[in-house]
Amino acid sequence: FKLSKGRSFRLLKGFHHARRHLTLGLSLPVLLAAAAVDREQFMAESITDYAQLHDSQDMKAKMELLVLRIQKEFCEALEAEETSGAKFKVDRWKRKNEKDGGGITCVMEGGEVLERAAVNVTVMRAPLNPKLQESMRARGKILPADREFEFFAAGVSSVIHPCNPHVPTYHFNLRYFEVQDQHGENRHSWFGGGADLTPYYLETEDVVLFHKTLKQACDRHGTHRYPLYKRDCDQYFHNTARDERRGVGGIFFDDLESPDPTTEFNFIRDCADAIIPSYLPIVKRRKHEKFTEAQRDWQLLRRGRYVEFNLVYDRGT
Repeated sequence: FKLSKGRSFRLLKGFHHARRHLTLGLSLPVLLAAAAVDREQFMAESITDYAQLHDSQDMKAKMELLVLRIQKEFCEALEAEETSGAKFKVDRWKRKNEKDGGGITCVMEGGEVLERAAVNVTVMRAPLNPKLQESMRARGKILPADREFEFFAAGVSSVIHPCNPHVPTYHFNLRYFEVQDQHGENRHSWFGGGADLTPYYLETEDVVLFHKTLKQACDRHGTHRYPLYKRDCDQYFHNTARDERRGVGGIFFDDLESPDPTTEFNFIRDCADAIIPSYLPIVKRRKHEKFTEAQRDWQLLRRGRYVEFNLVYDRGT
């Protein structure tokens, strides 16, 4: 049995991954199995050590596992539609202080179906600076001025730009934010996110599929959600200088919190599971349609408006 250089490196990496957790009281075989599962389930090794995430009921762990899962599933679904054989390039990065987290960046470009696509995960822990504290107080969070605060954030964000003008651009993000003071008190947590579609040429059946799928996900958690989040999406993605929408809307929500965070987490999970069925059937249906040079020019013009909105109006996540 002979190992290639690449396989030797991956095996050695697995041993190092397991060795870091021996102090947790788990056996070496269990830890090696966890490391293998980590690599198989996600696009790269989890940001937080998998042994700490596995079977944890902590909301931070549950959210990190969710964003890693949907990143993997969405990337694989997109790769299956890409006719050139192009794959996502994966960059797992850590902040200068590894305890502060990092991310997994997945990018594909130059394909025959996908001109450029990104599906990115970020998991961060850091002190909450005064500017962010003031921003949160302005949004109703009660943060005593005499305390120092730390925050945790986990999110997945994606933008898909297809080659064919008949395939819409797609964007989604899902995120969780938690803040508490240095004593573990004054804890606040909330969820945010959304999904929106930007067609270059309007196809009613595509828009109906997109909105219907999102509505079904929302309705499982109350029929009040979809109309509210659809309205907020229409208002948010509005270029006021041009008085035009960025696309055909979708859903948009922020500051979702409840006495039991599991309630909102279950909603976020259903939104995550609606991502692929709300978009991939449209890609499959339209990716081989013929288009003219004039239609390509129109697509590029509308992309310019997309960039304009992001630079002028988007507050970021």
